[in-house]
Amino acid sequence: MMETGAPGGVEPEQTAAQKQLLRRRQELDYWKNNMARIRRRNRMTGLSIGAFVLGMFTYTILSVKQERIMDEVDDEARIHIIRGPRTGANS
Repeated sequence: MMETGAPGGVEPEQTAAQKQLLRRRQELDYWKNNMARIRRRNRMTGLSIGAFVLGMFTYTILSVKQERIMDEVDDEARIHIIRGPRTGANS
Protein backbone atom coordinates (compact mmCIF):
# COMPACT_ATOMS: atom_id res chain seq x y z
CA MET A 1 0.00 0.00 0.00
CA MET A 2 1.17 3.49 -0.76
CA GLU A 3 1.37 6.08 1.92
CA THR A 4 0.02 9.52 1.27
CA GLY A 5 2.75 12.00 0.54
CA ALA A 6 5.33 9.30 -0.08
CA PRO A 7 8.05 10.32 -2.54
CA GLY A 8 7.32 9.12 -6.03
CA GLY A 9 3.77 8.28 -5.09
CA VAL A 10 0.70 9.58 -6.81
CA GLU A 11 -1.39 11.94 -4.70
CA PRO A 12 -4.85 10.63 -4.01
CA GLU A 13 -7.77 12.37 -5.72
CA GLN A 14 -9.12 15.27 -3.67
CA THR A 15 -12.68 15.14 -2.50
CA ALA A 16 -15.16 17.87 -3.39
CA ALA A 17 -14.93 19.31 0.12
CA GLN A 18 -11.14 19.52 -0.10
CA LYS A 19 -11.34 21.24 -3.49
CA GLN A 20 -13.85 23.73 -2.14
CA LEU A 21 -11.65 24.41 0.89
CA LEU A 22 -8.64 24.96 -1.36
CA ARG A 23 -10.62 27.39 -3.56
CA ARG A 24 -11.82 29.30 -0.50
CA ARG A 25 -8.27 29.58 0.84
CA GLN A 26 -7.05 30.86 -2.53
CA GLU A 27 -9.89 33.40 -2.62
CA LEU A 28 -9.08 34.55 0.91
CA ASP A 29 -5.42 34.96 -0.01
CA TYR A 30 -6.42 36.98 -3.07
CA TRP A 31 -8.56 39.34 -0.97
CA LYS A 32 -5.82 39.73 1.64
CA ASN A 33 -3.22 40.57 -1.02
CA ASN A 34 -5.41 43.04 -2.92
CA MET A 35 -7.29 44.68 -0.04
CA ALA A 36 -5.43 48.02 -0.16
CA ARG A 37 -6.02 48.43 -3.90
CA ILE A 38 -9.70 47.55 -3.56
CA ARG A 39 -10.16 50.00 -0.69
CA ARG A 40 -8.48 52.75 -2.71
CA ARG A 41 -10.82 52.08 -5.64
CA ASN A 42 -13.84 52.07 -3.32
CA ARG A 43 -12.78 55.41 -1.85
CA MET A 44 -12.32 56.93 -5.30
CA THR A 45 -15.72 55.64 -6.38
CA GLY A 46 -17.34 57.03 -3.22
CA LEU A 47 -15.69 60.42 -3.66
CA SER A 48 -16.72 60.54 -7.31
CA ILE A 49 -20.33 59.75 -6.49
CA GLY A 50 -20.28 62.27 -3.64
CA ALA A 51 -18.87 64.99 -5.91
CA PHE A 52 -21.53 64.25 -8.51
CA VAL A 53 -24.33 64.44 -5.92
CA LEU A 54 -22.94 67.66 -4.46
CA GLY A 55 -22.69 69.17 -7.93
CA MET A 56 -26.27 68.21 -8.78
CA PHE A 57 -27.50 69.60 -5.45
CA THR A 58 -25.65 72.88 -6.01
CA TYR A 59 -26.94 73.14 -9.56
CA THR A 60 -30.50 72.50 -8.39
CA ILE A 61 -30.30 75.13 -5.65
CA LEU A 62 -28.87 77.70 -8.05
CA SER A 63 -31.55 76.94 -10.66
CA VAL A 64 -34.30 77.44 -8.10
CA LYS A 65 -32.78 80.78 -7.13
CA GLN A 66 -32.57 81.69 -10.80
CA GLU A 67 -36.20 80.67 -11.22
CA ARG A 68 -37.20 83.07 -8.44
CA ILE A 69 -35.33 85.84 -10.21
CA MET A 70 -37.13 84.91 -13.42
CA ASP A 71 -40.46 85.15 -11.57
CA GLU A 72 -39.56 88.71 -10.56
CA VAL A 73 -38.61 89.53 -14.15
CA ASP A 74 -41.90 88.02 -15.32
CA ASP A 75 -43.81 90.21 -12.85
CA GLU A 76 -42.02 93.29 -14.17
CA ALA A 77 -42.74 92.22 -17.75
CA ARG A 78 -46.46 91.78 -16.91
CA ILE A 79 -46.58 95.30 -15.51
CA HIS A 80 -44.99 96.70 -18.65
CA ILE A 81 -47.37 94.74 -20.88
CA ILE A 82 -50.38 96.01 -18.94
CA ARG A 83 -49.14 99.61 -19.16
CA GLY A 84 -48.57 99.22 -22.86
CA PRO A 85 -45.67 100.37 -24.98
CA ARG A 86 -44.02 103.68 -24.24
CA THR A 87 -44.45 106.02 -27.13
CA GLY A 88 -44.21 109.76 -27.49
CA ALA A 89 -47.99 110.06 -27.29
CA ASN A 90 -48.48 108.28 -23.96
CA SER A 91 -45.24 108.99 -22.07
